[in-house]
Amino acid sequence: MKKTIFFVFFFLTIFKANAQQDPHFTQYMNNMSVINPAYSTATPLILNLGSMYRYQWSGIKGAPKTFSLFAHTPLNDKIEGGFSLISDDIGDGAKKETNFFSDFAYSIRLSKKEKLSFGLKAGFRTISTNFNGFVLNSGDVSTDLAFMNNVNETLPNIGAGAFYFTDNYYLGISAPNLLSSKDIKSTKAINSFGPEEIHTYFTGGYVFDINQDFKFKPAFMAIFVKGAPVSIDLTANILYNEKFELGAAYRFNDAVSVLMNVNVTRNLRIGYSYDYTVSNLSQFNSGSHEIVLLYNLDFLGKGYDKSPRFF
Repeated sequence: MKKTIFFVFFFLTIFKANAQQDPHFTQYMNNMSVINPAYSTATPLILNLGSMYRYQWSGIKGAPKTFSLFAHTPLNDKIEGGFSLISDDIGDGAKKETNFFSDFAYSIRLSKKEKLSFGLKAGFRTISTNFNGFVLNSGDVSTDLAFMNNVNETLPNIGAGAFYFTDNYYLGISAPNLLSSKDIKSTKAINSFGPEEIHTYFTGGYVFDINQDFKFKPAFMAIFVKGAPVSIDLTANILYNEKFELGAAYRFNDAVSVLMNVNVTRNLRIGYSYDYTVSNLSQFNSGSHEIVLLYNLDFLGKGYDKSPRFF
């Protein structure tokens, strides 16, 4: 199994430097449970389900592929519970990582329209590598000792967050993985390692009523990681008739994106986004693709009088 020189550089970047490691999501506003355990819709008797698949940097052999899944529902008027999962595959199996968490949120009503929730994640992280046949150049076996031994381990992890929301705007701050770890331990033979740094997410969004049919939905996400530049995403969507949504996004020094989604049925929503890379990586790939499915299981079968997925 041969890997390109691109992934040698990629892994050296991960294992020998402090950098942003958690996967990006262009449609983060539809994937909030994965980012923030305090995220709450506070919609009684509704099970919110969601899944997202991201294929980053298409056209590059072994490009990252990320799958996320979540479910959450109010257990009573104050507590919301569920689970979240992220599976990340880099290099066609060269590095696989899975995070699985149980999520719990406790909401406090501040006023008739305002709520503040606090959340906790608790679960585990698995990581496995397969460097068998890893090469720097065609015909030359890698001599980097960091790639001579495979990693296969499971580690506990916890996360925390806070989420302030009303009917038309929200602010959130979270750290979904609070326990840092080293994926390749230092030994006498290997003096490099892959630290899993804490990622802190600051998110926000607003829904402006333009008129009876149109709503304007700006949003932002900032990610803070030790040893890496702050990553900032700005998004602006237009929602028509609470069914069709179209928008654009910009990730500073990385990508510009187009987003769309549609309510196929009253309970099912499907979305797609495309990222065009604006960094130096643009010459090596043809962009990134992201597909999202959102489904709301209504236990009473009465549907909604408004969309619970404004944010």
